[in-house]
Amino acid sequence: MQALLIVDLQNDFCPGGALAVPEGDRIVPLVNRLAGQFEHVLQTQDWHPSGHHSFASVHEGREPFDTIQTSYGEQTLWPDHCIQGSKGAAFHPDLDTTDTELIVRKGFRREIDSYSAFFENDHETPTGLMGYLRERDIDTLYVVGLATDFCVKWTALDGAEQGFDVCVIEDAVRGIDQPEGTVEEAWNEMSEAGVRRTSTEALSGELATE
Repeated sequence: MQALLIVDLQNDFCPGGALAVPEGDRIVPLVNRLAGQFEHVLQTQDWHPSGHHSFASVHEGREPFDTIQTSYGEQTLWPDHCIQGSKGAAFHPDLDTTDTELIVRKGFRREIDSYSAFFENDHETPTGLMGYLRERDIDTLYVVGLATDFCVKWTALDGAEQGFDVCVIEDAVRGIDQPEGTVEEAWNEMSEAGVRRTSTEALSGELATE
């Protein structure tokens, strides 16, 4: 069984937001169209408390996109973003969430960041998504959203590692690409892990013939 997984399509990741992904809002119409073609539609939502450990503002002398070492490995520092209950944490206003059956909130533990829809950044603490999928016999995930080189990538990699058939819809994702080259690197990593790529046009044709 298949599901569409919409990753972090939130105001702070779109133009004008605190951590804007270039052209992040351009994918919203495509995602809306895709959502109507799937029986199961799931979403993730970045949901940080104020003063989250991944915010550069809580580390004296650090700037956004610096990196630090933590107990769970290297951590990129970000501008304050997607703070719980804020406008920035809300989904893009044009995103149609009518068909969404599950929202997985991540990054709400102050001391650990969370990119993947499956695990926090320690790669051990589960979000609960895996159990939800397996209880419903969902074995194939089509991933869209933001950002290609972070939350989309880690979601796809973890999904593939856990035995799901994962496909990223390449025209329905956008990347930060900072530092430059991280989007290309992300595509290479996903390909090496067995993650497939498709387009909205190709997928619409596939779904129409099923």
